[in-house]
Parts: sequence; C-alpha cells; structure tokens
Amino acid sequence: MPILAHILPSVLRERVSKASQRLEHMPLPTNVPLRPAAVLVPLVYQNEQWSLLLTRRTNALANHKGQVAFPGGGYEKEDGDLATTALRETFEELGIPPEKIDIIGQLPQQPVISGYVVTPIVAILPGDVPLRPTPDEIARVFFVPLTWLADPAHIERVEKHRWHGLDYLVPFYIPYEGEIIWGMTARIILSLLETLKNPSLR
Repeated sequence: MPILAHILPSVLRERVSKASQRLEHMPLPTNVPLRPAAVLVPLVYQNEQWSLLLTRRTNALANHKGQVAFPGGGYEKEDGDLATTALRETFEELGIPPEKIDIIGQLPQQPVISGYVVTPIVAILPGDVPLRPTPDEIARVFFVPLTWLADPAHIERVEKHRWHGLDYLVPFYIPYEGEIIWGMTARIILSLLETLKNPSLR
C-alpha cells in the first residue's frame, strides 16, 4: 500500500499508541514456563519511504542462529520494564544509544518455542542513525520498505504449527535481498501492518 510509504510520523505514532491501549495478546500455553523478553521494532524513514530495520543473527548464537530478527532479548531484573529491555539489547547489538530511539507503543505479545514470551516495542529511529553491529551476534543489518512487506504477493506461505496444545500461524515471506523473514518476526510485522492500516485507528 503506497500510503504506508509516506504516512506522517504523527499518524504513525497515533495509531500505534491507540493500538497499545487495547492489545489482544496471542494465547499462551499454560503448561510451560515462558521467560519475558522484548524486541525493538524500529521504523526508519529513509529514501523517501518508511522501512523496518532487521538483523540476521550469527550462527554462533545459542538460540535462533542465522535467523532474521528484530534486535532484542531476555528481560533482566535490572531493566525494570520491557521497554528498557528492548533499548538495552538494541544498544548491545547495534550500538544505538537509547536517546536516539523514540518509543511510540507496543504490539501483542508473541510466544516462541525457545521458551520466551516476547513483547514487541515499536519505535522510530532517525534516518541517519549510526549502526555499530556486534560481530559476535549480528551478521547483517538491513532495511525492508513497509510497502514491500505489505504486498500480499510477497507472502510465500503460512503454516499452522501446534505447540503445547495451541495452534499458531507461521508466515513465510519470499526472500528479500536473499534474506528469509518468517516465524515470530513475520507475525510481528503483519501485526504492525494491520495496526497501521486499521480504519478504526485513523
């Protein structure tokens, strides 16, 4: 949808903020402990359109090695809240100072089979924000336009996976610059797109 390429920051902020006030979280299994975690969903306006910043994790990591992901990780007691978790992890992974990150809201929680329940924290980054990826954790940083992500033709398939008695949809995008966006990351993206397109939030 071309409108997503040029949506005003104020409108973007308003829609995400309103959605944050009436979140409908995904069902969570009750027979397995899930550790809280958070990821940053960074929106960047560059090349005259909105894009999402994504990373590819290195193969040296214990969980989700080699996968496309948002910056983030597990909650630590010292964080105090999940927004701080997302800011801390983003600084550790990409070297982006918290003061450069403008948090505008959050999206529904997402469970993952590695044992976490993840809260997506949506934020706006400056278009010229400097990036210093940690080589032990981040193999690549790249940007994907919202208009590309919103095109239904770019969803290759959606699988249904059953985990601890609950069914979850697992979307797969076609490759973007050789990168496969799928699973929880793809679900978060589709949740964000639905929020931005929702007429009731206009």
